[in-house]
Amino acid sequence: MELAHSLLLNEEAYNQLGEFQKAEFIFEWLQFLEKLLPVTSRADIRENQKKLVEQLTSLLNNSPGPPTRRLIAKNLAVLYSTGDTFSVYQTIDKCNELIRSKDDSPSYLPTKLAAVVCLGYLYKKLGRILGNSFTDTVGNVLKAMKNAESQGRYEIMLSLQNILNGLGAAAIPCHRDIYKAARSCLTDRSMAVRCAAAKCLLELQNEAIFMWSTDLDSVVTLCFKSFEGSNYDVRLAVSKLLGTVLARALTSKQITASTKHNFRRISLEDVMELLGTGFLRGSCGFLRASGDMLKGTSSVSRDVRVGVTQAYVVFVSTLGAQWLERNFSAFLSHILDLVSQSHPKAVQSPVDAIGCRRCVSFILRATVGGLLGEKAQIAAAKEICQAIWKLKKVVDAAISDGNLETKINTADVTASQHVLVCALQELGSLIHGLGTTAAPLLQDSSTGVLEAVISVILHPTISVRLTAAWCLRCIAVALPSYVSLLLDRCIERLSALKSCPEAVTGYSFAVAALLGAVKHCPLGIPHGKGKVIMTVAEDLLCSASQNSRISLQRMQAGWLLVAALMTLGPAVVQHHLPRILLLWKCIFPSSPKDLETEKTRGDAFTWQVTLEGRAGALCAIKSFVSHCAGLLTDEVVQRLLPPLPSAVDLLTQLSSIYKSYGNSLKTPSTVYRQKLYELLAVLPPKAYEGDFSAVLKELVTDLTVADSQIDASAFLLPSLCHENDLLLLGPLLQETDHRFIEEQLLLGNSIAGGSLEYDPYSIYEKFAKGDSVPKPLPPALSVISAASRLFGVMFSHITESHRLQVLEQLLNSIKQTKGSRQQIVQLHVVSAFSTSLKHLANCKGSLGSEEVRRSALMLVMGALESNNPLLRCAAAECLARLAQVVSDSAFTAGLAQVSFDKLKSARDVVSRTGHSLALGCLYRYLGGISSTQHLNACVGILYTLSQDSTSPDVQAWALHSLSLIVDLAGPLYHVHVEPTLSLVLMLLLSVPPAYAEVHQSLGRCLNTLITTLGPELQGSSTAVSALRTSCLLGCAVMQDNPDCLVQAQAISCLQQLHMFAPRHVNLSNLMNLCSSYLLLRRAGVACLRQLVQREAAEVSEYAVALVKESKEDFTPADVNIREIGLEGALLGLLDKELDPRLCQDIKETLTHMLTSMAVEKLSFWLKLCKDVLAASADFNTVASIDTTQEEEPAKGDDVSVLTSDSDDRFHPFRNPRWSTRVFAAECVCKIISQCENAGSAHFDITLAQERKQRDSRDDFLVLHLADLVRMAFMAATDHSDQLRLSGLQMLQIIVRKFAAVPEPEFPGHVILEQYQANVGAALRPAFAPETPPDVTAKACQVCSAWIASGVVSDLNDLRRVHQLLVSSLLKVQAGKEAQNEQYNESTSTMEVLAVLKAWAEVYIVAVEKQKNQSDIHKHSLKMVNSSEESYRDITFSASGLLDLVQTDLGTLSKLWLAALQDFALLTLPPEYASHLPAEGGTFYTAETIENARPHYYNSWALILYATALWLTSTGFIVVDPDEGVTNLSRPVTPTTMCQDSSTRPLVKSPEDVNTDRFHLILGISVEFLCSPRSDAAMENIIACLHALQALFDVPWPRSKIGGDQELGVELLNVLHRLILTRESPDIQLAALEVVRLILFAAQEHVKEKRRSAEVDDGAAEKETLPEFGEGKDTGGLVPGKSLVFATLELCVCILVRQLPQLNPKLTCSPAVPPGKHLLLSEDGSRLVAAALVILSDVPAVCSPEGSVSVLPTILYLIIGVLKETAVKLQDGQLPLTVAASLQALKGLLSSPMARAEKSQNAWTDLLRSALVTVLDCWDQVDGLLQELDEVSLLTAITVFVMSTSPEVSTVECLQKRCIEKFKTALDSKDPLVQCKCYQLLLSIFQHPNKTVSYPYIHSLAPSIVGKLQETEKAKPENAAELQVIQEGIKVVTALTAAAEEQHRAHLVACFLPILISFLLDENALVSATISAKNLHEFALQTLMQIGPQYSSVFKKLMASSPTMKARLESAIKGNQESIKVKTTKHAKNPGKSSSIQLKTNFL
Repeated sequence: MELAHSLLLNEEAYNQLGEFQKAEFIFEWLQFLEKLLPVTSRADIRENQKKLVEQLTSLLNNSPGPPTRRLIAKNLAVLYSTGDTFSVYQTIDKCNELIRSKDDSPSYLPTKLAAVVCLGYLYKKLGRILGNSFTDTVGNVLKAMKNAESQGRYEIMLSLQNILNGLGAAAIPCHRDIYKAARSCLTDRSMAVRCAAAKCLLELQNEAIFMWSTDLDSVVTLCFKSFEGSNYDVRLAVSKLLGTVLARALTSKQITASTKHNFRRISLEDVMELLGTGFLRGSCGFLRASGDMLKGTSSVSRDVRVGVTQAYVVFVSTLGAQWLERNFSAFLSHILDLVSQSHPKAVQSPVDAIGCRRCVSFILRATVGGLLGEKAQIAAAKEICQAIWKLKKVVDAAISDGNLETKINTADVTASQHVLVCALQELGSLIHGLGTTAAPLLQDSSTGVLEAVISVILHPTISVRLTAAWCLRCIAVALPSYVSLLLDRCIERLSALKSCPEAVTGYSFAVAALLGAVKHCPLGIPHGKGKVIMTVAEDLLCSASQNSRISLQRMQAGWLLVAALMTLGPAVVQHHLPRILLLWKCIFPSSPKDLETEKTRGDAFTWQVTLEGRAGALCAIKSFVSHCAGLLTDEVVQRLLPPLPSAVDLLTQLSSIYKSYGNSLKTPSTVYRQKLYELLAVLPPKAYEGDFSAVLKELVTDLTVADSQIDASAFLLPSLCHENDLLLLGPLLQETDHRFIEEQLLLGNSIAGGSLEYDPYSIYEKFAKGDSVPKPLPPALSVISAASRLFGVMFSHITESHRLQVLEQLLNSIKQTKGSRQQIVQLHVVSAFSTSLKHLANCKGSLGSEEVRRSALMLVMGALESNNPLLRCAAAECLARLAQVVSDSAFTAGLAQVSFDKLKSARDVVSRTGHSLALGCLYRYLGGISSTQHLNACVGILYTLSQDSTSPDVQAWALHSLSLIVDLAGPLYHVHVEPTLSLVLMLLLSVPPAYAEVHQSLGRCLNTLITTLGPELQGSSTAVSALRTSCLLGCAVMQDNPDCLVQAQAISCLQQLHMFAPRHVNLSNLMNLCSSYLLLRRAGVACLRQLVQREAAEVSEYAVALVKESKEDFTPADVNIREIGLEGALLGLLDKELDPRLCQDIKETLTHMLTSMAVEKLSFWLKLCKDVLAASADFNTVASIDTTQEEEPAKGDDVSVLTSDSDDRFHPFRNPRWSTRVFAAECVCKIISQCENAGSAHFDITLAQERKQRDSRDDFLVLHLADLVRMAFMAATDHSDQLRLSGLQMLQIIVRKFAAVPEPEFPGHVILEQYQANVGAALRPAFAPETPPDVTAKACQVCSAWIASGVVSDLNDLRRVHQLLVSSLLKVQAGKEAQNEQYNESTSTMEVLAVLKAWAEVYIVAVEKQKNQSDIHKHSLKMVNSSEESYRDITFSASGLLDLVQTDLGTLSKLWLAALQDFALLTLPPEYASHLPAEGGTFYTAETIENARPHYYNSWALILYATALWLTSTGFIVVDPDEGVTNLSRPVTPTTMCQDSSTRPLVKSPEDVNTDRFHLILGISVEFLCSPRSDAAMENIIACLHALQALFDVPWPRSKIGGDQELGVELLNVLHRLILTRESPDIQLAALEVVRLILFAAQEHVKEKRRSAEVDDGAAEKETLPEFGEGKDTGGLVPGKSLVFATLELCVCILVRQLPQLNPKLTCSPAVPPGKHLLLSEDGSRLVAAALVILSDVPAVCSPEGSVSVLPTILYLIIGVLKETAVKLQDGQLPLTVAASLQALKGLLSSPMARAEKSQNAWTDLLRSALVTVLDCWDQVDGLLQELDEVSLLTAITVFVMSTSPEVSTVECLQKRCIEKFKTALDSKDPLVQCKCYQLLLSIFQHPNKTVSYPYIHSLAPSIVGKLQETEKAKPENAAELQVIQEGIKVVTALTAAAEEQHRAHLVACFLPILISFLLDENALVSATISAKNLHEFALQTLMQIGPQYSSVFKKLMASSPTMKARLESAIKGNQESIKVKTTKHAKNPGKSSSIQLKTNFL
């Protein structure tokens, strides 16, 4: 294929190819040429133009396929437009000649068509350059059309469209001719031709004025005709034409002189009348304005009505949203008039009425719901309300004749019903969409929305009452605050008007609908409402028999209420269950005898009431089973069963009752059947086994009843077909934007689809789509679908013989019927059988014996050859299920063989399509095709079928089947990939575009082939690249296809290719976001979503570039992508789209783009979000609060793009919906978190400004803070509650992230401080009384975050926000009595706990600040230069904050304890449920316990921490005098749990109260930490651990835990498990701190016991003292009981996790290379250090024997850590772990146990071994010596020497080794090591015990002195060497002091000359290095000290050596002055010289 990439066709390569490859080669070359020509230079083109034109025109004769001819034409056009045009006329003539040719053979047709296409493109591109030649051309083409077949007519229409497009107004002479031709094509047989004609006319109307002036009527009539018998594509195209023409007619100003005399302006009324005529009368011809509207006799065909409906929508969309706003009332009255009584014909039959209502609803939804912004929607809702009021008056007038008995059957009342239904539905949908933003609409009393809706609840017709109820439900879902109000109102009216039938049904519908809404309202309704409703329902049921006039209504209403009540869930229903079961039991006769007597009594009316009542009862129980599965215990099921046999009995008697009482019982008996079937289908089949045969008999009768004329295939079958197979059946079954109205066309003429009045019980059910009305089917259909579902369940549970019997019965009944009836029966039977196979497959059952299989197969095979394509699809799926259930390979092969034989012999389309699909489906559920033989056979036969060009249907089905086989065969298919790909390409290049279904199947084949090839497509071998090229070629052909579904296929193929081979896919034409086809938009967005996951930035830039270079827009017209980028376009699309799946994809796409690009394009993204949020905000509200703007001058941070608010000319987002605004707010939060990951500059204004100045393209979040706050403010103060929540969330994030950012211009202040007014103003509305509790709860969190953040230090400023919290606290104190009656009780729990949690957070922060304060205070006393005032400020704010809380602390502590006690009760396991207080807790009620739980889980942790802090602050001493009597609804001492008031002591001792509180906190903590849920928040765990730390910070609780060893061990075990399961270092550190405190408590306890024992026993009998501490006399520790053991376990766990080498098991294994040191992370080091601290404390808890048991372990671990982490660091610092291990070692060695008599010997031995281990550390590492840090090990030795008793380290061999190590260190090359060595020796030399220090002095002193003497010759080079010498001098000085008198003089005599040798004379001093000078000074100082001390020796020496004396004197003189100066300096600046000393002093 590479050979095809040249400017001229490579004819040599071309001629060598086979026939089919030639076509591919040509297409590839043409594609390449199309890309090449626009970028080739003009000169090159001219040079090759002649040859190119020849090649291209010669291709015309090669009968090119449709895609190829289009490319030839495009290339010719581009060639002429860029090159010379002189030969263009020859080309045009040639084309005309080809068209005129008389050759009519099919082989010549492609050539003719190619010529037609060429002409179109030449004129389109060159337009008027071609002068007048066009009249001949057009004439010629039109002439050719007269005898062209459909492909010709199709291409000619499209060509004419192109010619018109190119010529524009110049083509006027031909307009009439073209118009005439297109008219005839618009009603053509072929649908593709109609579509093409519509496109041609759409182009024509741009210039042909007559179309929308003089000929308007005929155009409109023509369109109506065109709708007749049309398909979806035609309706789309023609409705677009019709809508556009009418819109043009209405808005046009331009009228030419010629048409003036016979043209009058067209008004909106005229347009509406034209459309209305089509809607009401169809296309049967009409005389305008002659009033002849009523003569039409036949009812309008549905496709015309649906087409006109779409035209209405196009008409309004073309005119735009603003036009609709201005003309809404006229438009509304016209639309509603379509279903009013003024056109009785349209609504005369219920079926027509339902169809018309749907159309009207669709028009209103698509225009009002789709085009208008929120404000305009509110205005529209007001208009609709006006319409409802007007109709209401009409009804009132008719009913007000006082006496309701004489029902006036006026036409007016029923007339208004359809209009009311449409108005109410639209009102409901509008408000549902507006959500809480509709609040102002409902509060506006002048409109009276609620009054209007409630007033029509009494309308005489049931459909209106139901729709009004549904409308109320929508209002309730949108505005949850109204649910309770509306319920109360309806219940009250229902009780008051019990004797009015309309009121009883109307208000019961309303109550049921509202109850159904509750599950969509997270805040719920008060629990007591359930009780009220139950009472009303019982009352209705009991009084039903009192008054026969309304008994039917009362019966129905009562059961409806019971059924709706079930949707509230188990929590409500369980209280009423006994009464419900009793009602259920009573409604059915208790024995068959009673049923018999019933039959003999009664008349038609009583039976009607009875059946209604029983159907209602069945429905209620079904509702119970569906919504309260939790209550279905065995016991309840047993109580449900008794009435069932009697219900089934009645079912069997129905037909005889129906015969006796006639037709009035038809509907009730059908409904009864349906409800019984539905109930049985949800009950476990075991429950009614006894009734199986009776029920099955009835089911079979229902399924095979031959008199049903209704073809229900469109309802029954789609759910039984596989979704992939439904694609075969065209767009009707797929999701489209017009699905709502198009559905009607699927159905037979006798039904129009579902409607609410068919089943009032559906009013409370959950709907598929949020705002669409439920559409239950007519009972006759519902009963069939219920029967087939139940049949499915039962068939899998009956015996085999019974199955056979049933199947034979079904087969017989099919045989006995004929014609259309037979098909209907077959359809019912197949759907039932298919359901049963599905059930069998699910429960892994088997079908049964050979006979059963045979019958089943006959059943399915019959359907596989049915005329109904849907039935064939279902049968093929059924066959696949059959193969799955039988799962026997021989059986499956037999099935395949049957189809093979059929396909070989059959010639009819039906059997060929059915059996080819069967082959594809057969292995669907068998895990794929595994037999190559079967595969080869299938492929062979399907290849043949797919090339059968006589029948596109057969091709489409065969190709679809092939795609299934490719999929199922997987890797087996590889051998067939190439031939299949060739086949697909060949067909793509040759099948006419009109056969869209074939192209769609080809697309699916290509898709599965790409999937099969998968990642292989990345390969570079020639074979693979050929395959890849073929795939890309196929995609290119499909993208050029006019059918949108084929384009969607192309996109998903490219998407697959992009996934496997991303480099080879060109993205240019993937973006189509504004197609009128939903599936194409979905495919585009889904593909985009995948692309942006990999390369978001490229896609974004590419989109903008694409729009700039090409003038065409792929996004909606009103979105300017150049300004707002692809992201903005997607946001705009998100706002317009209504399809949930598409919206989800758009959101995901935007989220991916945001995560990868938001940080780079920060300003852009923030501007987008701000535009969306600001588009809705009323700016005046913002301006009044935004005080910051005036105060600050324009600073550097206002460089953002976002400050241009005033510029309102270009606003990209007009009135976005609230959901879009919520998404924008969420995006802002995501942007903040992205910036957080991106770097600190985003949250540091100084750094950000610096970097911004360096590079102005840089952008940082902190520079946009003003905008962030402003956006959060706009969102938090919106009408929409969801947006308020998002805004508060955003505000909280902003406060948390920016709280610590300092304000550079005002030191000591933070940047957020200037926004405190905004924050206060954003929070205030959330605390208003009418605010929903969830918003208030969120606002509490923000308040606490704001106060706790410390942004505002001035208390007066803080008070604003603090006041809000205080007000909520007052509300909490008011207790349950003051609760809100609007929502569920659990919402007040949520609010109370949010308030308490907020206060807890503030209190915790205040206490922490104060603690830090005292630390800072201690620290600042050390620092001299801390400024007084800043310190005062901080203290003030912390203590001030504490003071703020302090005033309410008394109240708060009680409330906190109460909340904790509630939480403790709620966490009890279920078996303690009976112990819970009957009336609930302090803050929750017993009934709403489940709903309250999550709120407690949310907030308990901080409350626990705060309570622990409060208790520790009082030291557990305070007990309120009024503890017994608190101001809560119950006393709050935790012991009120489970205690009876009689046994409770009246006043508790303080000790008891404290103990209770201690156990409450400890209990909650342990319960939680034992098994924190995997989703438990980190904050909760940390808070819990902090609470424990706080608890053990004071003595009293420590004494409790110290004294109770079991408790301590349990707590340690819990902490151990926590450390094992949570990796977070913060959690582990906090846990270790708790462990330390527990150990400390145990130590205190042991000390206390020892002390008291000593006091008691006196010192005399010391020997008999009992042993305290663990290990007693034996030293044994019991795991599980021992505190020490638990502690050790925990520490080992921490240490081994950080340093696996410590584990002796691991060290032996090869996995850990020995001796390799790991540097721990900072967190790891901190953990190890904390564990070591704990270890060194352990022996103090043990008895002497116990300490001996644990010592080896502890030593091993401490020395192990030392050994593993002692690595040299660059700066000579000690690693934290080493410091900790040395500290621990020191603590351990100085333990009193080492000296205790019982353990001394053992300790000494162990410590010696430990010392050996330390010494061995040197020897282990041979080659690795450089890594090891000798200093740490020397320090360890020194610790041993200094801290243990002499007998440990004075053993000769050990001492010798130790001295060796010091010797080596002294000779080290590293000055740091030498220096440290001197320091350590200094401490050893000074050891008080001579036996310890002398050996070291003897061995090492000489070499030290020697070293100093050497220094005379080599003066120090740098500070390090200098320090070594200084340390050496210090050591010798100390030695001198330590020496015995007789040796001292000798030492001094050695030492002084060395010192004097370091002095410099004056001359040398000037030129000496700094080190030498410093040494000189140090030596001089030392001399000055030593001289006076040993004056005699000194004098003697001076006398003996005059040179020394002279040197000394000159130095003293010379330095006198400088020393003075220096010392004064030195005094000023202490702490400099000590900086190098080690941080930790171990010795």
